[in-house]
Amino acid sequence: MSRRGTVLFAAIGVIWGIPYLLIKVAVDDMAPSVLVFGRTAIGAALLLPVAASRRQLRPLVAHWRPLLAYTVIEVAGPWLLLATAEQRLTSSLTALLVATTPLVGAVLAWSLGDRGSLGATGIVGLAVGLAGVALLVGFDVGGADLPSVAMVLGVAAGYAIGPAIFARKLAGVPPLGVAAVSIAACSIGFAPVAALNLPSSAPPAGALLAVAVLGIVCTALAFVLFFELITEVGPVRATVITYVNPAVALVLGVAFLGEPVGLATAAGFVLVLAGSFLATTHKSRSRVLSGSAVPVAEP
Repeated sequence: MSRRGTVLFAAIGVIWGIPYLLIKVAVDDMAPSVLVFGRTAIGAALLLPVAASRRQLRPLVAHWRPLLAYTVIEVAGPWLLLATAEQRLTSSLTALLVATTPLVGAVLAWSLGDRGSLGATGIVGLAVGLAGVALLVGFDVGGADLPSVAMVLGVAAGYAIGPAIFARKLAGVPPLGVAAVSIAACSIGFAPVAALNLPSSAPPAGALLAVAVLGIVCTALAFVLFFELITEVGPVRATVITYVNPAVALVLGVAFLGEPVGLATAAGFVLVLAGSFLATTHKSRSRVLSGSAVPVAEP
């Protein structure tokens, strides 16, 4: 990997590792819908002019149906579920559960007809990953938090299905344009819901700063850098970022929020990442998950 590619990879690994911390800070003082609206409104205001200047918006008009599906499944649904789940779960546990996305993607690839995507190694990977999830849920989650766990696993499913929609229905469409329009559509959709859930008093500066950083850095800047990374190292190698983000989130949750990490959490984390790696190392995985510059909406 070139020096530029290494710098981009490191930057995105950190940028997409901090949203879990920021979401946790923000949802203590505002409704999830308000958080999602604020983040996407800021991100759209910054990304749309960039996509327009690169003439990446007009080609999307003919693809509005799959684009809408992509927006709901990859952006709107997951970001709302994440914010809602983090009202009860720690940021680090949420990140570790989202790390199951490659496992879901491997099963999705197999179910869509890529029968070579789950060989013997892939099946072992699924078993290892599921064991990691069992450790995380069994030791770190109380019964009242299980619905929140289900929400996060729903996020992982959305993050796995979204790229499949893009690869099958939006191939050849400008990816930055897709990201910009998806985020803008999300902000428009959440505007009336957010208006009904505005806090009775102004949120503290920390919460407002968290939303601003989510919109400016973790959404707008992150997507621009991610596509630069894809150009530099290719889409398949760029997806390795999936294995870096949870580690960053875990460290930040412990360092800034004092979130506990026991032996079971550490073991579960290792098993989830090892299982994800094994389940997605087969040569056929790129056909569904990373056959093009897919605009993956990280948290």
